[in-house]
Amino acid sequence: MPIRPVAGLRVLSAIVMVLAAVPAPALAQAHDTVTIGMAIEPAGLDPTAAAPVAIGQVTWQNIYEGLTRIDSDGQVQPQLAREWTISEDGLTYVFTLEPDVTFSNGTDFTAETAKFALDRARGDGSTNPQKQFYATILSVEARDPATLVVTLSQPTGNLLYWLAWPAAVMVEPSSAATNNVRPVGTGPFALAEWRQGDRIELRRRADYWNREDVPALAAATFRFVADPQAQAAAIRSGDIDAFPEFGAPELYATLEGVADLATVVGSTELKVVAGMNGRKAPFDDLRVRRALMMAVDRETLIHGVYAGYGEPIGSHYAPNDPGFVDLTEAHPYDPEAARQLLAEAGYPDGFSLTIKTPQMSYATRSAEVLQAFFAEIGVTLEIVPTEFPARWVDEVFTRHEFDMTIVAHAEPLDIGIYARPDYYFGYANPAFDAAIVAAETAIDPAERLARYGDAQRILADEVPALYLFAMPKLGVWNAALTGLWENEPIPSNDLTDVAWTD
Repeated sequence: MPIRPVAGLRVLSAIVMVLAAVPAPALAQAHDTVTIGMAIEPAGLDPTAAAPVAIGQVTWQNIYEGLTRIDSDGQVQPQLAREWTISEDGLTYVFTLEPDVTFSNGTDFTAETAKFALDRARGDGSTNPQKQFYATILSVEARDPATLVVTLSQPTGNLLYWLAWPAAVMVEPSSAATNNVRPVGTGPFALAEWRQGDRIELRRRADYWNREDVPALAAATFRFVADPQAQAAAIRSGDIDAFPEFGAPELYATLEGVADLATVVGSTELKVVAGMNGRKAPFDDLRVRRALMMAVDRETLIHGVYAGYGEPIGSHYAPNDPGFVDLTEAHPYDPEAARQLLAEAGYPDGFSLTIKTPQMSYATRSAEVLQAFFAEIGVTLEIVPTEFPARWVDEVFTRHEFDMTIVAHAEPLDIGIYARPDYYFGYANPAFDAAIVAAETAIDPAERLARYGDAQRILADEVPALYLFAMPKLGVWNAALTGLWENEPIPSNDLTDVAWTD
């Protein structure tokens, strides 16, 4: 569902005047290359080793591929596995692999390679960010070079979907230790150069296995521009051809209608949530968590944070995903009721807390709006800027040294993270865990979505995090470009179908 700005949005006239003075975008000089802008540079280039989505946004479907893939409509499609059969009990998957596939270092891709990749992802020493995806795999067998057999301990209805994620891409054994800086994959592009702090350049592989899907682009450059004003200037001048995720919603309206630019507001899996550390007081008290949620007017927050673009959420689930339940009224905005709950919890005069905030603009702005809302119920919120990803991952994600934090969770259908005992929320609820197990073991799709609905309702009621809004995909690119994804069912910049029209 497209996300529209709320009527009456106004942009500061001074900003408009400055941007109007910047020339319109020039056409690209070479129509077999493209320059893509991103706000955040990945810290590494191996999506099987670390969680930040920027890794996959550069590498997934460009450098690396999986047994399956997710298309622009969010549907699972064959990739390195050309077809498969599933046993009647849902416990055995037999994959038939594509023949004559090679990695960019010339090594053949076979069932033995796929076995290595899956065993590595699920092994004891694995640092795979989605290791839990492989928890139900009992064994992986390379029956012959073109046949892979995966045996499960219990039915896993999401297996084909999970195998399409960046964390599940196929890895060439001899390159596994160095993929973070010298990635080797089966995809249509290979790394040409990485100028850290500036850009990553990819080149098209002449020996790419899928001759029916060879990209039109001979090369692509990812440039990293964090400053919103610089992003707007770069796209207007033609220095950058596309910002698939434009980072300045307050400037986006100034680009709509500009000659030679296409602006597309689409959906994403980005769920902006303010996580609370349930391992410590006062967040171990349900009344406090509910009070903080009731202190927040989501519509006002969306205006202040994302210029009116976005959709309120009441649980950890994107509105465009199947099985979404609108739960924004579970704890609606009600400051008076919030104050009463705090008094019942023993905080009649409120309390003080900190929020560790990554440097992304949406996070900073959200924290500032929350600070104002909390003040109305007597809660003092101190904002602590926290470098992302390194410091945030260390302090919040790994060591759980925080009161509150705020981040956009980008992975699709990731509601199951609340069932992980070591996850940063510190949330534990056997009923929720049971709902997730029921969803993930359901073979029938309708049953699976019904159980995900149960899980959504539990989170909306218990509020282990403040559920704020689903972030839109504010795409802007040269109007002569085609093939960029309008929506984002999984964080990516898939260049496979990108081409110039003239």
